[in-house]
Amino acid sequence: MAAQEVYMDVPAVQNMSKRFGNIGDTLKLVSNALEVCMTILKTTAFVGLVGGIAVERFIEWLKPIIDKLSEDSFELSRDLNAAAEAFQRGDAVGATKFH
Repeated sequence: MAAQEVYMDVPAVQNMSKRFGNIGDTLKLVSNALEVCMTILKTTAFVGLVGGIAVERFIEWLKPIIDKLSEDSFELSRDLNAAAEAFQRGDAVGATKFH
């Protein structure tokens, strides 16, 4: 059986890596903004006592999800970049990571 050739459009993969890095950066900024909102809601009566607590709880629930998405985006960015670099070096194992 003949070996299967692997082809990678390296610039496209590097572009995807950069985009995932940008997504990770944006989500990190969103997470930081949510942290500020939670702090404000905890220390002031922004929407009234009950409303403020409800909004703060929602943000508290949402923030870990945003943090996880940010971490996953950074991980995808690193993995895509590593696969592109491995492919350019001729590393068959790294080049086929997403095969």
